[in-house]
Amino acid sequence: METVSTVAALRTRVRAWRGAGERIALVPTMGALHAGHLSLVVLGRAHAERVVASIFVNPSQFGAGEDLAAYPRDDARDAAMLEQAGCDLIFAPGRAEMYPPGFATGVRVAGLTDCLCGPARPGHFEGVAQVVTKLLNQAGADFAVFGEKDWQQLAVIRRLARDLDIPTEILGGPVVREADGLAMSSRNRYLDPAQRAVAGGLNKAIFAAAGRIARGAPAAAEMAAAAAALRAAGFDEIDYVECREADSLAPVGTFDAARPARVFAAVQLGRARLIDNVPVGVPVGMAP
Repeated sequence: METVSTVAALRTRVRAWRGAGERIALVPTMGALHAGHLSLVVLGRAHAERVVASIFVNPSQFGAGEDLAAYPRDDARDAAMLEQAGCDLIFAPGRAEMYPPGFATGVRVAGLTDCLCGPARPGHFEGVAQVVTKLLNQAGADFAVFGEKDWQQLAVIRRLARDLDIPTEILGGPVVREADGLAMSSRNRYLDPAQRAVAGGLNKAIFAAAGRIARGAPAAAEMAAAAAALRAAGFDEIDYVECREADSLAPVGTFDAARPARVFAAVQLGRARLIDNVPVGVPVGMAP
């Protein structure tokens, strides 16, 4: 495995692999890797002969007061983990490579970004759409792999790839969870031991709500009950707990099995903003 830091070097490697008839999978990351990221490398390897992982802490998706300066970084550890997982190439560009002087182009996906994390993080999804569009064009991969923990992000990326005729197939990798069900996240390392003990309750609350909605309970009542349970469990703030259709992200009143739905939540616990989502009516992961 090697590391390159320029678009030209990335394209040179990809061109050589494609000339040999090999398919390429791209796994975009911001580093601070964990087992969830590595599962995306494994999924990429299952679809392609070559896997490229990008590591770039994208400043355009951080809002005012967010943790850009403090975001965890450990390049040597990340590289060792990626190599062990079977990655072929790391693309680790600097800020000037991604956003050279005079850069002035934005990408916005309307509709899907107007709910859930969108209102709480103004400009976040525009930053995500911008950098992902660049990465997809830079790598020219056959597949790009993103985690389902950030389901809204995955929906946005699928829409932009479709709308902009980007030929890369977007794959979603299942949420990887800790033993108590907490979704793995780079920001989990912000939690102290007492907060970490509370954090596992997020998964349990939304799984329980999803189960009751699947059995016919009104979604609004279950979302209110789940939010109350999270407050009682010790979470500092409840950003949202909502049931929405999986594809359109439209609100759900009563579950219809013909229209896949998910329960979404975002909470604040100490320095960490935790997000999670689970499907309604489909048993996955760790049951509460």
